[in-house]
Amino acid sequence: MYNALKKIATKLIPRRLLFEHEEKLRGLYSIFNSGNRFECNVCGKKLDHFVVNHRDDLLCPNCGSLRRNRRLWQLIQVEFLNPGMSVLDFSPSRCLYRRMKKIDGIRYESTDLSGDFMADHQFDITQLAAADNTYDLIICYHILEHISNDRLAMQELFRVMKPGATALVQTPFKDGDIYEDDSIVSETDRLKHFGQEDHVRIYSVDGLQERLSAAGFTVDVRKYTTDENRYGLSTDETILVLTKPKM
Repeated sequence: MYNALKKIATKLIPRRLLFEHEEKLRGLYSIFNSGNRFECNVCGKKLDHFVVNHRDDLLCPNCGSLRRNRRLWQLIQVEFLNPGMSVLDFSPSRCLYRRMKKIDGIRYESTDLSGDFMADHQFDITQLAAADNTYDLIICYHILEHISNDRLAMQELFRVMKPGATALVQTPFKDGDIYEDDSIVSETDRLKHFGQEDHVRIYSVDGLQERLSAAGFTVDVRKYTTDENRYGLSTDETILVLTKPKM
């Protein structure tokens, strides 16, 4: 029912109004999902079940968080969020954007070039309109697989991070080598070869680590598994934690 209602709402209601009233609309719908078996760690809603969306992901009906959003929020809270820090988030999920904006004592900025996400800036990741050594934390989730010149994007991330700063990076992954082909340009062919119409490659973990290391980062590859899954996390997830070395 959720997916059908979402399809109707997106057709009838302008995006700006949907974003503005999303929290109230989701709150009303999530009443029917209330329970004690599960809990969204982003919004705190206790649920009878998570909603399975059109991509077979587990979605919180109250805030819209997906499995990777909940893992990311857990990681940020436990390890990387400190008072006084400056954060840059690329094309953030709306649930995390709203949560991060409410945190006192940090400077949280988001950017999205496409116009499809809630954002403070429209930065081109290959030419960031930010000074050197600006940010303490960068969140770059499911971005690099969209970028043709990903090596230049990595250099830009390195440039705008402070020495000792951290970046959290995730993309879809495959076994073996990175698969990319500049001659594949149509949406139909990109869907067939890369898994999504606007992707330009599929990384391997080792291949992405190698490119990020070449850009100057120290790369910590973290693999997460989950047995007890009250928070609806992925049972198999890889996140790359990057550090810009101190001078």
